[in-house]
Amino acid sequence: MDEKWTTEIKPKTGWFDIDLQELWQYRDLVVMFVKRNFTVLYKQTILGPAWILLNPLITTVIFNIVFGGIAGISTDGVPGFLFYMAGNTMWTFFSSCINNTANTFVTNAGVFGKVYFPRLTMPVSQVLTSLINFLIQFAMYVCFWLYYAVQGEVHLTAWMWYLPIAVVQTMLLGLGVGIIVSSLTTKYRDLAIAVGFGVQLWMYATPVVYPLSSLWNQPKLSFLVSINPMTAPVEAFRLATLGTGSVSLGGILYSLIATAVLLIIGVVLFSRIEKTFMDTV
Repeated sequence: MDEKWTTEIKPKTGWFDIDLQELWQYRDLVVMFVKRNFTVLYKQTILGPAWILLNPLITTVIFNIVFGGIAGISTDGVPGFLFYMAGNTMWTFFSSCINNTANTFVTNAGVFGKVYFPRLTMPVSQVLTSLINFLIQFAMYVCFWLYYAVQGEVHLTAWMWYLPIAVVQTMLLGLGVGIIVSSLTTKYRDLAIAVGFGVQLWMYATPVVYPLSSLWNQPKLSFLVSINPMTAPVEAFRLATLGTGSVSLGGILYSLIATAVLLIIGVVLFSRIEKTFMDTV
């Protein structure tokens, strides 16, 4: 007699075996993982979630003192504090997406080995956690922006339409790079150590502490920074909220394509590694 099952789990052998419908069915699990991420991160801390605001605020103050005051790097005529906070807000979001997903397999090997659920729920929950942190930090940025806007030092531009796209792109780019790293760390553990250093170097290749316009007299450096897929979102964020930034439609298109390519590579690699990672972790 044939038996009918409500759920049937089959082995996956293809290159692209990510079932988005199944991932959606496990959305409650994703929400639970997001709640767990906040609980684990701020458990037994004195200030708790206040660190979401303190970290970027302290970093912005340091950037303003070191790069704006001591090094005297141009901020394209906008208040230095707001200039650095804009770049730091976007970069903190991106770097947290990478760092939080980079150890997906290694950190959760015990859970993965005991029960079945779509493995992609783990990195997705991490980037959603980073997105919530970003929205909180963005709210703080808006408060400081309003202070300078009242004094007439900054203004919004028509590039505001691109901000939601830039945020989603940053999240997907961080997810793509993060799951590539997490997939490779199942065999090469030293990548987990190197990722923090690599992300830090990547920041200096992104116009976070300097405007892209400051490199126009250095063609080689300007080209290297321009091919960085994070350059367009950071510059667009500043152009939208501060009225200064170097953004072109060509640069945006390139950045979106690079993000899509890295995300596809990451998902395919993640799909392949999840089948055998328990043998190597």
